[in-house]
Amino acid sequence: MDNKCSVEDLMNIVKVLRSENGCPWDRRQTHKSLKPYMMEEAAELVSSIRIYDNTGNAENMREELGDILLHVMLHSCIAEEEGIFTLEDVICGISEKMIRRHPRIFGEKAGEKKEEDISADWEEIKRREKEGKEWIESPLREIPKELPALTRAAKVLKKADKLYKAGSGYKENVLRLEEAAKKLEEVEPEREREKLEEIMGDILISLSDIAGSCKIHQEQILTDRVEDVIERYEPVKNPDK
Repeated sequence: MDNKCSVEDLMNIVKVLRSENGCPWDRRQTHKSLKPYMMEEAAELVSSIRIYDNTGNAENMREELGDILLHVMLHSCIAEEEGIFTLEDVICGISEKMIRRHPRIFGEKAGEKKEEDISADWEEIKRREKEGKEWIESPLREIPKELPALTRAAKVLKKADKLYKAGSGYKENVLRLEEAAKKLEEVEPEREREKLEEIMGDILISLSDIAGSCKIHQEQILTDRVEDVIERYEPVKNPDK
């Protein structure tokens, strides 16, 4: 692209859209009303990364990153109108956080770059950052409900194991799956809906625990398997044939 545009240019566009003579849709948006759109845009960005990996074409990814940036601008503009923070506050906040969380790069520990030490620093600094912030919930409840269920399950189980030593071993989870499978055979789906859902939940949690202990990304493997199903029924046709 030959045109040179800055972050300031984009923010000015957003402010015009939010102004009295701007776009009715943009003017009526709030932080809450934008939530579903942000979730949709995040999913589309992930999809664009997959397209780039498969085709080498980055055009869609560039466009989707722009859509995410627009949401950052909209939320920052709304926040500025409400007098709570500005885009500059957002940029300064994340800049300071990155410096603070990388003491082995920017701080007193510069030069010490063992990955396990960096990870330990990151978790300890995150813990200190949350001290005294009354809006933060308990360690497990602070994991956002808005996350995809598989991702949230993985995070909850991992943190529960770390904080409360609550993790189950691989074989223990396999046994639980076998027990649940037997119950599944015995249940009557039409008459025992609630029981069926409970068993299915136990199976999913055990599978999630196994995936986490084996460091398997559940969302990715399920996405891959879904793609296999699609390919089975709708195989991609070779345009050269």
